[in-house]
Amino acid sequence: MERSPGVFAPKWRLTSIGIAVAISLFAFEGIAVATAMPSAVRALHGLAFFGWPYSTFLVMNLVGLGVAGQWCDRVGPRRPLLTGIAVFTAGLLTAGTAGHMAVFVLGRGAQGIGVGLASIAVFQLVATAYPPHLRPKALAVISAAYVLPALVGPIISGTITAHVGWRWVFLGLVPLVLGGGLTLLPALRKSTAPGRASRGGVRKPLFALLAGVGVIALQSGGNAVVAGRTALAVPLLGAGLLALGAGLRELLPRGATRLRRGVPAVVAVRGLLAGAFYAVESVVPLALVTLHGFGTVASGLPLLAGALGWWAGARAQGSITTVARPLLLRWGLAALVCCFVGMAALCLPGVPGWPVYLLWIVGGLGMGVCVPTTGVLVLDQSAEDETGTNSSALQISDVTAAGLGTSGAGVLVGATTAGSLGFGAGMAVLGLMAAAVSAAAAVGASRTTPLRERIAAG
Repeated sequence: MERSPGVFAPKWRLTSIGIAVAISLFAFEGIAVATAMPSAVRALHGLAFFGWPYSTFLVMNLVGLGVAGQWCDRVGPRRPLLTGIAVFTAGLLTAGTAGHMAVFVLGRGAQGIGVGLASIAVFQLVATAYPPHLRPKALAVISAAYVLPALVGPIISGTITAHVGWRWVFLGLVPLVLGGGLTLLPALRKSTAPGRASRGGVRKPLFALLAGVGVIALQSGGNAVVAGRTALAVPLLGAGLLALGAGLRELLPRGATRLRRGVPAVVAVRGLLAGAFYAVESVVPLALVTLHGFGTVASGLPLLAGALGWWAGARAQGSITTVARPLLLRWGLAALVCCFVGMAALCLPGVPGWPVYLLWIVGGLGMGVCVPTTGVLVLDQSAEDETGTNSSALQISDVTAAGLGTSGAGVLVGATTAGSLGFGAGMAVLGLMAAAVSAAAAVGASRTTPLRERIAAG
């Protein structure tokens, strides 16, 4: 039997390179902005609004994801992807030339919309440009494209900020983004529209905006609780829960909260694992500095180890063809559970910190297996005119849960700072909560394929 060509065979080479370049640049921008932000806010006299560039990006990213799902289902990936690249580029130019903090925040919002549009279009391009047996490898390319920015992003952006200026962290990406878009044009010309308009009109973008505002309101309410401002916290938390619930009810597949078998369960599991992982990741350097006395470089190296583990996991899942996807997903979630339990143990008195490097490789390995696998499960179970909507729901679940997880971790850190909870105890609680969420997701992994497929497999 003739061996099947890979994703970098001549037929798919430009498409694979274009996807890798585009995703790498989106990921680099997300990492680089954290390095450039202190210099940017000082130059723009916007220290009081330091959090707004992040929260605006999150909210508008959700809006872009909401728009892209229906749009891709209606017209195919070409126009949404090119529009996303154009809007992202405009956001880079706006932020890079901003003379006022409000303009800088506007640029970050445009970047969020652009990434949302383009990421869903890229996902649908995988569904239309590659045959089913190559989709796991194509999604592995997307996952691996996040690794290089994690390895070199802080160094490059820090060097640019120190020696050239923070503006070039944004402006320098413009020609690279446009070049990456050009490599995708041949595949985009061949892509076709599914031929049936999806329902929802402008409702999904509005509900995506509502969900994003809900996340911010919940974070603000949590901070108010820590500060002892109960009168403010109660309405913020109530409004946040209502906004988030109303938004997600429209954005996620019906039955996602109940882990209904099939795509709804996949979307729910993706949210659970993303929320758990990013919550713990956001506090790893701080925990190592505070509890184990690590230096700045040593405390950041576990994130590098996690990125390498993610790359290895993504490659492994793309090569495994003899294991059912739900079982593969459960393996990845089991790795996450082990990682988070180990992280909780590292917060106990007298426990050394060096095992964090091994633990975070295991955690990255689990994410590298789980993230592409959930993508494959959604693509395999989506009709041609549902790919955009379902992949949009998957990404919205991911982004929203990540926002909630990191916000919750931030509130917990605030509680330890206020003296309401010891820092080590707080971080141990966070690790155990993340492990419990991942274990629940592992149980739900058995519901990620329709019942008829499970019966057929048995």
